[in-house]
Amino acid sequence: MSRESKIWTAVMLTGLLALVVRAGFTTTGMGRAYVHVTQGPNGIVQEDEATYREYRQAVAANPAQTEYRFNLPRTIGIWAAAFFTLAIFSFLFRDNPIYKVSEAVLIGVSAAYWIVVGFWDVLVPNLIGKISPSMVQAWAIPGLSGADAVPKYIYLVPLALGVMLLTRLLPKGNWISRWPLAFIIGAFAGIQMLGYMHGDFLAQIRNSILPLVVVNAGAFDPWDSIRNTLIIVGVLCCLAYFFFSFEHTGVMGSASRVGVWFLMITFGASFGYTVMGRIALLAIRIEYLLDDWLWLIDPLQRR
Repeated sequence: MSRESKIWTAVMLTGLLALVVRAGFTTTGMGRAYVHVTQGPNGIVQEDEATYREYRQAVAANPAQTEYRFNLPRTIGIWAAAFFTLAIFSFLFRDNPIYKVSEAVLIGVSAAYWIVVGFWDVLVPNLIGKISPSMVQAWAIPGLSGADAVPKYIYLVPLALGVMLLTRLLPKGNWISRWPLAFIIGAFAGIQMLGYMHGDFLAQIRNSILPLVVVNAGAFDPWDSIRNTLIIVGVLCCLAYFFFSFEHTGVMGSASRVGVWFLMITFGASFGYTVMGRIALLAIRIEYLLDDWLWLIDPLQRR
């Protein structure tokens, strides 16, 4: 084992020992979840998330109380989430088996989750419920009534297309799946094109038609006028950069160079926005580790 590996092994073992000592031999309740037990009118017991402060106050008032209590499954979930978060962060050091296992678990759980969501939110109400509403009403959607409870056999067409897609898995006859696949891609592309034309292309043209001189309440508004002027100049200069029917010399060349500046500022702002979103995700995970797991911070005053 190399010196670097020994150092990182010692650091991880030290951190693990510190976590075990803090979790097992302290009274702060680190990494533990508590629930508020209530009973609904139909007799079903519900367990809503409770804070450690509520649990501590309830125990101080009545040590034998059962309204607030420790919840083992949620506690295991907290520790599992913390473990997988640290396992993903371990890739910052180097690729390792723990990261690979965590990545595989994340992908597998995500795929399983979306399969379940797709079945109950798409196939059951939009396909099975249209073809055989009585069956779906008996075991899945008891409130199905009215026009939704009338069978619509036209939905046998998408069912057939879906079955044809499964022929992709067959060693022979997988060419059958090309027909529904081509139909899906063509229909999706056509729908997306219409949405893009109305929601993006035409909207940008409409938002670019602005007055250069803005008058609000009978008074000249310099800031809105400057903003509109910059927008119009930027749009025209960017269009000049992508206009290749004329050589980019003279006025056209100057406009295209100004358009490059506008494009670079736009790309930089878009990239900055993306980075800011990733930093926000990182901050959320770090806050989870320090707050929900380690209890080193308490921004919501839950303890």
